[in-house]
Amino acid sequence: MPSRGLHRVVGQAGVLPQQAERLDAVSPCQPSEIEIAVEHIHIDASSLRQLRGAHRGDLDAVRAAILELVARRGKLHNPETDSGGMLTGVVRRVGNAYPSPPQPGTRIASLTSLTLTPLRLDELGMIDARSNSVRARGTAFLFDTSPWAALPEDIPEAVALAALDVAGAPARVRARTARGAKVLIVGAGNSGSLAAIAAVEAGAGAVVIADIDETRLRAFAGLALPGLRTLHADATDAVAFAAAVGKPADLCISCVDMPGVESACILATRTDGLILFFSMATSFGRAALGAEGVGSAATLEIGNGFYPGHATLVIDMLRRWPALWPLLA
Repeated sequence: MPSRGLHRVVGQAGVLPQQAERLDAVSPCQPSEIEIAVEHIHIDASSLRQLRGAHRGDLDAVRAAILELVARRGKLHNPETDSGGMLTGVVRRVGNAYPSPPQPGTRIASLTSLTLTPLRLDELGMIDARSNSVRARGTAFLFDTSPWAALPEDIPEAVALAALDVAGAPARVRARTARGAKVLIVGAGNSGSLAAIAAVEAGAGAVVIADIDETRLRAFAGLALPGLRTLHADATDAVAFAAAVGKPADLCISCVDMPGVESACILATRTDGLILFFSMATSFGRAALGAEGVGSAATLEIGNGFYPGHATLVIDMLRRWPALWPLLA
């Protein structure tokens, strides 16, 4: 039976690692684990935005806050956003009960949240205002239920890491896109860009990607995806946003790393459509009550970051669309 990491929870019997206040990141590698020599951490966009705001843009203070948080909790778990991120590193040790493990020395990316990954940081590089990826030195442990992916050698690591961090989005969008459907992507960041490509490749009849960043939209338009329209619109203004979208979407995907866009997604989607919320800034209450308040019976789906085959899918997508790499790095 999988351990699910219960043995790493400190002082809370029967609590899963994600819900735990603190994890043991000091004990040696257990039989059901692999030990990782950490090289980079990729901080969740919502978490990094919150930390930057809380420290008034002082990146040194953000760095200190992350180190303190990891030291205190034994994991990177921002209590304000309930999110963490992911990591890359080299397999240092493999437990003898870990199923189908990578070989020691393999460079891998974790595909499970740092909110449930035992993590000890010895060093943390400087925070870059333009990137969520930070150089680090430390140790992490992945459980036998923790997905991972070997890092490809033919794709720049920063690009692969950015894509793997949000791999659940394009995989689930591809599975949910009906041929000929109108698909609306709210947010042209990493997850939104990959989701848009997934929708096009799945046979969507029309794809609209909306954002407030005109520079980002122009860069994405340069990919010349068939059937795609970019839209400069603010999803925090629900009524105006829905009007700009025009005909309601059959499928809407929220990839915005800030709160307050739930109503815009609902108004811009058919009342019997489907909305995928992939942002950790999403409020279940705002989404559910907002749909109820406008008489929408749209299905509201939480964008689980894990989907079978998602790592392979997103790496193959990067190989088909090298022009996307500069948007992710």
